[in-house]
Amino acid sequence: MARQIERTVRGTKQFDGAGVKLLRVLGLNTVKDFDPFLMLDFFDSADPDDYTNGFPWHPHRGIETVTYLIEGEIEHGDSLNNKGSILPGSCQWMTAGSGIIHQEMPAAAERMLGVQLWINLPAKDKMTKPSYRNIKSSMIKKVEEENAKIAIISGKYKGVKGAIEGGYVKTLYLDVQVNPDSVWSADVKKNDTAFAFMISGSCSFGGSEFIDAPAAVLLTKDEKIEVKSGRDGARFLLLSAKPLKEPVAWGGPIVMNTHDELNNAFTELDQNTFIKEKHPEFKH
Repeated sequence: MARQIERTVRGTKQFDGAGVKLLRVLGLNTVKDFDPFLMLDFFDSADPDDYTNGFPWHPHRGIETVTYLIEGEIEHGDSLNNKGSILPGSCQWMTAGSGIIHQEMPAAAERMLGVQLWINLPAKDKMTKPSYRNIKSSMIKKVEEENAKIAIISGKYKGVKGAIEGGYVKTLYLDVQVNPDSVWSADVKKNDTAFAFMISGSCSFGGSEFIDAPAAVLLTKDEKIEVKSGRDGARFLLLSAKPLKEPVAWGGPIVMNTHDELNNAFTELDQNTFIKEKHPEFKH
């Protein structure tokens, strides 16, 4: 049986970082239903004033942050001394683990279009060594079908492996573009959390009413996803992973399992002992 729609989330317009205008689609009120996916921010703007103030140096612990850029350019740097630019069609997959400090500064462009996703880390891996992966567009396998184009960022689609499997949570992450008035389907693991984030156009899931972008559509727990696009076609991100079913203690950029762990993280920030692994040349 094809997965049906369990919940549709439109999100709210917010400002984050140093004043970046975005649509916060997933957040504190969706944690339980979308487990292990914590947060999804969507940015789409032709006005550089909406985003060029960026996200100056800030900490993370206990999560993975995944930034997928469709259009635009974002300069980044971190306490491991990784630095460079996220370019169109590329992805930055960062495991914060025990603690990392980084910044993301979008450059002015004709259009800034992309998403940042937060994936929770299992309790046993919360304090793992931080790491960074730069997934260039050339590393992301593309599959062209009669009615659709699929970019495989993470996981496996119809026997084709993506750039990675996911960090500590094995994640299927697809960028799917479906032609107008067309049908597309995919298999996912039964009982995994699966949702589609609509970027543009409209489509129905499992014979549902048509959903217009932007929206996150949480699907039921069956093994098959069936999509019917509208007259303008559809583009969406499909994400699927096994839920952790663990307690979540969330405070700003840090996500742990207990309030004691959370309080300890903020105490370490105050005492300048937060970073356990850093490059000797890192200063900010």
